[in-house]
Amino acid sequence: MGNEDTNFAPNATGPERIDVGSDEALRTWAKRLDVSAEQIREAVAKVGDRASDVELHLKGSRSTTNDDRIEAAK
Repeated sequence: MGNEDTNFAPNATGPERIDVGSDEALRTWAKRLDVSAEQIREAVAKVGDRASDVELHLKGSRSTTNDDRIEAAK
């Protein structure tokens, strides 16, 4: 991991955790992951507070599959 990874967390729970009890942390994570604070809360409720798990969950829920792209092109 590079230095930028260790500075990713905006809260005191550590660089890999999201503190949903902190409005500031929620705003920062929401901005970094380009989602709403509510989406961060929902993702943490589903997959836990590890930032990498939350990011993967959110990206997975927003991404399209190849089948989706083929259907859209028809």
